[in-house]
Amino acid sequence: MTLYKKERKDSMTQNRTITPGLFEPINNPQLSFKQKVTNLSEFLTTGLIDMGLSLSAFNQQQLLNYVDLIIKWNRAYNLTSVREPEDIVVRHIFDSLSASPFLAGDLIADIGSGAGLPGIPLALANPNKQFTLIDSNGKKARFLFHVVHTLGLTNVRVINERVEGFQKSNLLTEVHRFTKFDTIISRAYTSMREMLFATEHLVALDGMFIAMKGVYPLMEIHEIPEEFRVVDVHSVIVPHLHAERHILKVKML
Repeated sequence: MTLYKKERKDSMTQNRTITPGLFEPINNPQLSFKQKVTNLSEFLTTGLIDMGLSLSAFNQQQLLNYVDLIIKWNRAYNLTSVREPEDIVVRHIFDSLSASPFLAGDLIADIGSGAGLPGIPLALANPNKQFTLIDSNGKKARFLFHVVHTLGLTNVRVINERVEGFQKSNLLTEVHRFTKFDTIISRAYTSMREMLFATEHLVALDGMFIAMKGVYPLMEIHEIPEEFRVVDVHSVIVPHLHAERHILKVKML
């Protein structure tokens, strides 16, 4: 099988020039709080347009509320090394949303969700899909529970458990135990091989595994077990991020 970088023609992956210096730096101390919030809102809206994504004004505000929660909780919970609001929007919100066009089906599992990435942004961009965020870290799970409650997210549930044991526990209800996911996605796993072995019991028939990667994951592709097949590798453009990003899609045979 010959693997290649698929060239997509839609608005998500076209090579576009993002105009530099369009916004004042959000962390400029000379800006008032109101100016910073206004600039960040415009920055978010313009980036979503560049990505070809259409979110309601309410859900765009929810994304900004989520960024604010990350900043507040990050002081004590060390959720991310990214500190500035503008950088969080680019490196976490836009980057997470770059996977939105590739989601299959309505039941999505985000494994190793951490601070809710990519699950929370994707849930806000896809309100008709149901998202399960799985993370074994107690502090991060508490943050996720808080986000879901604060933002009133009815299409998100949080599981504080190791993904390898999820839906194998006798403590789970029969409904939850036999839930199979149409898409299993992760930004956290360093190895696609490890991700597949940890989550293969969770995927639905004809379901999709999606790994969000930086540079083209050639070595990881060669290490994928023979009972799985690579469906595609997509190169994606994240606005204002000067780094490679790829979406690796895999299915079981």
